[in-house]
Amino acid sequence: MPAQADFWSDAGAKYKGVVLHGVTESTPPSNYIKDVLAPEFEKKTGIKVEIETTSWDQMYDKAIKDMEAKTGLYDMVYIEQDIIYAYLARNFLVDITKSLKDDPSLKAPDFDESHFTTFANYFKNADGDLFGIPMEAFIKVYLYRTDLFNDPKIKEAFKKETGKDLMPAKTHEEYTQIAEFFTKYGKDNGMELWGTTAQAHTGHPASWYEFFESIAPTYGVYNWGIDPSKNYAASVENGGQMNSDKAKAAMKYWLHLRDIAPPESAASTWTEVGTTFAAGRVAQGLVYGENAAWIASDAEKSKVVGNVGVALPPTEPDVLKEVEAGNGYLGYYDGGAFGLPVTSKNKEATLLFLQFIGQDSVQADWAVAAPRITNTATYDDPKVIEMDKKLNGYYTMLKDQGKLFAGAPPFPFHAQVREATAPIFYRILLGEVGPDEGLDQMAAAAEAELTNLGYRK
Repeated sequence: MPAQADFWSDAGAKYKGVVLHGVTESTPPSNYIKDVLAPEFEKKTGIKVEIETTSWDQMYDKAIKDMEAKTGLYDMVYIEQDIIYAYLARNFLVDITKSLKDDPSLKAPDFDESHFTTFANYFKNADGDLFGIPMEAFIKVYLYRTDLFNDPKIKEAFKKETGKDLMPAKTHEEYTQIAEFFTKYGKDNGMELWGTTAQAHTGHPASWYEFFESIAPTYGVYNWGIDPSKNYAASVENGGQMNSDKAKAAMKYWLHLRDIAPPESAASTWTEVGTTFAAGRVAQGLVYGENAAWIASDAEKSKVVGNVGVALPPTEPDVLKEVEAGNGYLGYYDGGAFGLPVTSKNKEATLLFLQFIGQDSVQADWAVAAPRITNTATYDDPKVIEMDKKLNGYYTMLKDQGKLFAGAPPFPFHAQVREATAPIFYRILLGEVGPDEGLDQMAAAAEAELTNLGYRK
């Protein structure tokens, strides 16, 4: 038998003709896998990879049902950082580290788990074994329009109205003032311009996540206000923070921003806030970093190319110090991985593909196409350094200040508590219940659900 050209063709020869099926959310990083990495892998190995990209809720629904029913439809499933603890608790996933140790013939020479950033730690068990190959990792940042913030006439008008220099906000008070100014400025000048985005859908979990992942932490409310060390308390009465004064102040701040944001905000999820910003309809906003690259550089999709600045989210005055001391976090470090279900019928071929997308060599182009970085070496690639300039330092912020952000708390009851409290949250958004009363109800509902699940004794 003739010698093969390299590891991939050698290792893939045994599985040539196999078709792998994966399901993931339709995001820029996932689409890159579907459109670029899967075809490259097939060319090198003869193993075909079909990636199904769908909506966030469908992605979860399809993956979980397949793993629960053990039908083996999928060889790869997207694991969002916040669901990994539930998947591990239910033994849904293959231990990738152990599998590659058990069969060294499958181990690619260019794949090394130590090359991942610390974000990979979210996908490891207590023994340090990896259960998902990181494929997205980004922070939710404060984007602002540099053309507006640097416009001499606008700066003069802002100074005249507020007595302050116009610059990216560091506090909630400053952010609110800027948001109110630009919403009024747009109205006064007949412009389709508002002061802020708001991911405030009245019936989709995206708004629930915006509050607990991105707003509440900037007021010093971490881990959704649930404290495992106090018998999983959520209410202030029992030692939690979900209905604390800080949480109530955060809710009122956010509701006010929602009210002065573009009218589509009440129907916006994580995708629509990006398109609203790209359409030039807002002066500033909190936007998932995975959208930053195309907003800043793709003239076919974005009207604000070259005019996008990046900053840390605004906070209450003492929260940044608290976070820098390691006692909290500023916002969401989002991302996900590709995991291998134990029900997959093609585990060996899938292990090859997962290593293929985890190599350093494929990361730079992927990071430029979709601003996500999972491997430490990616930061030093010339293509990424050049893209960092177009993004006004987004990658530098991710590298140097990513430590100030955090993923979801390690709650295996993540989805259950979200579903138990979300209906009340939507009623707050719809004005059917006040923010104070609503958060009181949410804290009680969270504790009731945790009691039902057996976590709260």
